Amino acid sequence: MSTTYFWFRRDLRLSDNVGLKNALEASKSVQCIFIFDEHILNELAIDDARVQFIHEELTKLQSELNQFGSSLRIEKGVPSDVWRKIISEENISAIYTNKDYEPYARKRDGEVRDIAEEKNVRFERFKDQVIFEEGEITKDDGLPYTVYTPFKNKWLATFKPAEHMPYSIDGLTDNFKPSAYTFPSLSAIGFEPTVIKVQPFTLDTVANYDKTRDFPATDGTSYLSPHLRFGTIGIRALVHKTRTVNAVFLSELIWREFFMQILYHFPKVVHQSFRIKYDRIEWRNDPAEFKAWCDGKTGYPMVDAGMRQLNETGYMHNRVRMVVASFLCKHLLIDWRWGEAYFAQKLLDYDLSANNGNWQWAAGTGCDAAPYFRVFNPEAQLKKFDPKGIYIRKWVKDLDELTYPKPIVEHAFARLRALEVYKKGLEESGAL
Repeated sequence: MSTTYFWFRRDLRLSDNVGLKNALEASKSVQCIFIFDEHILNELAIDDARVQFIHEELTKLQSELNQFGSSLRIEKGVPSDVWRKIISEENISAIYTNKDYEPYARKRDGEVRDIAEEKNVRFERFKDQVIFEEGEITKDDGLPYTVYTPFKNKWLATFKPAEHMPYSIDGLTDNFKPSAYTFPSLSAIGFEPTVIKVQPFTLDTVANYDKTRDFPATDGTSYLSPHLRFGTIGIRALVHKTRTVNAVFLSELIWREFFMQILYHFPKVVHQSFRIKYDRIEWRNDPAEFKAWCDGKTGYPMVDAGMRQLNETGYMHNRVRMVVASFLCKHLLIDWRWGEAYFAQKLLDYDLSANNGNWQWAAGTGCDAAPYFRVFNPEAQLKKFDPKGIYIRKWVKDLDELTYPKPIVEHAFARLRALEVYKKGLEESGAL
């Protein structure tokens, strides 16, 4: 009997997995595989916490598959090379997988599809990590939305609960192929353990999300974002459980899909401002000031607390993300791409579309951006959202010490400087 492979990527679960369900329905011999992609691994630190998390979740999948007399095949390499070798050595009828909408992933999948089809192996991809993908929520003329609110309204009007229920593989588990692949250790993949951990997610906080989400001292976050990023929970299951619980929480899930379709339709945003007129801004890009920002030593407690939380845990509270991003771009006039790259290196929940979209929002260069003349005052934000200083004192241990730095720049001066630089850039682009 020929084998059908199911290729795990951003969907590290057996339940509510569209591609896996389709593979099991189409074949009675499904072998699951995960490929550690060297194109991605080669850019990471040897103790990257996200690789450790993936390895932990794959270990759980291995245990689940073992219960069905099967196992998870783990490979490391360039995906196209891995598939070329497997296809040449085995009797394979099809490769099933779920879609990934990022530019690199689309290129990778195109290469694998060509290799497969050349050998008469079907390459099947399915919508899984979103409720609606790039062509499903569009303006009446078929063009993509570039502003969030109308996108959200169309999303809500289009969503039908009965059409987006979680998927189950009950009754199909006999179709996993019997196998006993050896599961590699983290060190065998070339990585080392780290103390930074992805926390388990909780839905207990969703009901009060709109009331607690802006206050970093309140542990009101769900810790869902890394789990959504790597697919340890399915989006249909999540929406099904939370849709009627809190409208603001649902709107955040819609923001996620908005940024995904922006990245799909406008891949230029990876390296350029969505609004090209902002590419004429003359960033100062002072390396010493950037290092102070990275290290949490700007002299602004909320900024420093956020960066130290990020460096120590891989997390940063969402309200604080806006403050630190605005500070880098507006107060220090450092290119948003520098900050975006640093977040990409550190965030456990790093997702290209959301990271890029939010950084461009903060910089004022994005599709649905904060106006360039909006400059967050980090001291006012501290008084409003952490009035008792609980959050900042948790992360800035030396706040009352003589070693704590003076403010790297004065707010009023920095604000006026940013407005002048932005205005000049827009004038040179012909936008003003």
